[in-house]
Amino acid sequence: MTTLSLSTNRLAQYLALTKPRVTQLAVFCAVIGMFLATPELPDWRLVVAATIGIWLLAGAAFAVNCLIEREVDSRMARTARRASASGEITVPQILLFSGVLGGLGMWILYALVNPLTMWLTFATFVGYAVIYTIILKPATPQNIVIGGLSGAMPPALGWAAIANDLPMQAWLLVLIIFIWTPPHFWALAMYRRDDYARSGLPMLPITHGPEFTRFHIWLYTIALFATTMLPYAVHMSGLIYLASAVVLGLMFLWYAWRIYRHYDDLLARKTFTFSIVYLSLLFIALLVDHYIKL
Repeated sequence: MTTLSLSTNRLAQYLALTKPRVTQLAVFCAVIGMFLATPELPDWRLVVAATIGIWLLAGAAFAVNCLIEREVDSRMARTARRASASGEITVPQILLFSGVLGGLGMWILYALVNPLTMWLTFATFVGYAVIYTIILKPATPQNIVIGGLSGAMPPALGWAAIANDLPMQAWLLVLIIFIWTPPHFWALAMYRRDDYARSGLPMLPITHGPEFTRFHIWLYTIALFATTMLPYAVHMSGLIYLASAVVLGLMFLWYAWRIYRHYDDLLARKTFTFSIVYLSLLFIALLVDHYIKL
């Protein structure tokens, strides 16, 4: 293997530590928050700086997560090939990588955006990398519920970047993602339950069984449907969003009902995939409705 190939492979390993697909969804929600924070188009310089800063700190948090969970990851087929789990990237290297990403992200947010966004993003980093990963995840099957707040924060971070404030509307967006997280994640945990059993983590399908988990996916999806009506109820959005939320919500309810009553692993995998599409389309509908009021 050539030196260039080795360097490219090592770069890909470091990039994988930042969990790019998860980071992209988080940053996408943050950007939507930026545009919803103002009736006009936001300053593009703030949008770019805030996006880069939030992206860097999110990547740093995921790298720390990979570091802390390297032994757990080595026992799971889904994560065993991570360079942190295999030892190809060492603990000091991951710490340095995360420190550089996080430090640069904090500087960008503080210097080019505002201190509120920097401190909120740093608090989210601590909430995910420390409180969720170290304390909650190995301690309780409700880890994804309690720790879901850190993962739900991106739209509030984006809102703060533009408005330097966090009104009730920003927290509604956080609430939507907070309620969305359990059915999204438990669908994954259901079809990966053997993996999680080997990991030793107290995930809900392992501690309380598949039927209990399926029922809670259904309950949380009902709660999510109700929660997504709130932006319209408080006049934050109009008919475009309302129609979109109802259609998308009914589709998610259909998936959740089928998981509850007619479970199979393929359906759980499809539900997990749909949940990502669902959240993306819901936030796009909010953005479209923001600029095209009906």
